[in-house]
Amino acid sequence: MKLFVFVAFLAVLVTVVSAWTKEDHEIFDLVTALEVSEGRGTTFYSWLDVPSTATLMEINKAYRKKSIQLHPDKNPGVKGIHERFARLGVIATILKNPEERKRYDFFYKNGVPKWRGSGYYYARFRPGLGTVLVFLTILTSGLQYLVQTLNYKRDLMRIELAIRDARLAAWGPKMEPLQGKRKVKVNLGGGARQDGAGNIVPGKMLDMVVEQDNVFILDPSGNLHILDTSSATPAAISRTWFIELLISSIRKFSYSKENSGNDVDNEPSVPTVDRPDSPVSGASEGEEPRQAEYAAAVKAGGRRRKAARKR
Repeated sequence: MKLFVFVAFLAVLVTVVSAWTKEDHEIFDLVTALEVSEGRGTTFYSWLDVPSTATLMEINKAYRKKSIQLHPDKNPGVKGIHERFARLGVIATILKNPEERKRYDFFYKNGVPKWRGSGYYYARFRPGLGTVLVFLTILTSGLQYLVQTLNYKRDLMRIELAIRDARLAAWGPKMEPLQGKRKVKVNLGGGARQDGAGNIVPGKMLDMVVEQDNVFILDPSGNLHILDTSSATPAAISRTWFIELLISSIRKFSYSKENSGNDVDNEPSVPTVDRPDSPVSGASEGEEPRQAEYAAAVKAGGRRRKAARKR
């Protein structure tokens, strides 16, 4: 029933919001600008100093009088006088038109709505791509958090129901705790039902063990797992998609950085070979010129050939 009322409210809200026309948006802008310029609560009629029941002749007369007062030539150097004068002409045009005046009178009597439709605000503020992405991220994360909260409450109800059924099966209707362990079967899949062949099929049964106030789930291997409200996973902002993506990216970056550091540390050292031209410990002084000649030959591209003897 609550869901139906909520959906009906949204439908009415969408209908009302979509009813605002371009002319209505123009009136909204004028009302806002007029209150900012002339003071809060100023209306089209009060600014022209005429009643809301004024005739067309009275409006024309008030407009001529007001236009003389606000004419830029009579107010040189006054800040915002051009905007006020132009606004006066637009307001007078609306009040002179019977259809537009009727539309304004509706908002004059009932008040200008605070929420003027998403199209109204989008057309005036024009959010950029970054703003839209931030909004969508916050919106989807909030909806995901809401779903997590609903699932958490549902899981709590299921756990509490399973604990109550296990204690009821172990202790009986009086629900008085008994000493020792008692193995029971708890139906988690609803009541018994008939299959297509007419056989009675029980619901999903789960083996449990009740020991005083504690309730355990008995798995096929014989291990006991305690069942309490802490078994349900609570809602958390850290488990929304954007935060999880952010944490995962940071971990991957840190892991790759650590691996790259380890690769540098684990690089095999290149063995150094004593070059013939380097001094060798224990070598005699007479060998140094010979080693220098060998180094020069290597740099030239091979061993230096022996000089040919002249005959």
